[in-house]
Amino acid sequence: FMLNVQAAQADIWGPEDVYVKKGSTISLTCSINIHSTPPGSVLWYLDKSVIDFDSPRGGISLETEKTESGTTSKLLVTRAVLEDSGNYTCVPSNANPASVYVHVLNGEHPAAMQHGDHGAAKQVVAWSWTVMVALLVMTT
Repeated sequence: FMLNVQAAQADIWGPEDVYVKKGSTISLTCSINIHSTPPGSVLWYLDKSVIDFDSPRGGISLETEKTESGTTSKLLVTRAVLEDSGNYTCVPSNANPASVYVHVLNGEHPAAMQHGDHGAAKQVVAWSWTVMVALLVMTT
């Protein structure tokens, strides 16, 4: 008999590189699919600093939803400025973190912006995979 334990892993939906235009909203969704114990907290970092939701910058909000299928944490940064570019990391208290790099673009960069379209397909595949795994777990 062999027991194989895997550490829980957070996942940020979409591509690893996110491109947004200056002035638009950065929207990042982190899912933690732990059925037994939801995380006590989910912190978000920009580079190496914890994101301050009460900063003078304003326009930063967090929505966290805990359900039977896991926890979802959604970070919204409105009116994106160039300084909002960087490595965003979702850090649940009981799972491995997940990161994406956000590029805030000043002006139109069609080639870079089109790169982000691939994230929608990846998001659907990731979501479908999560549902299939959940169904498999429920039927066994």
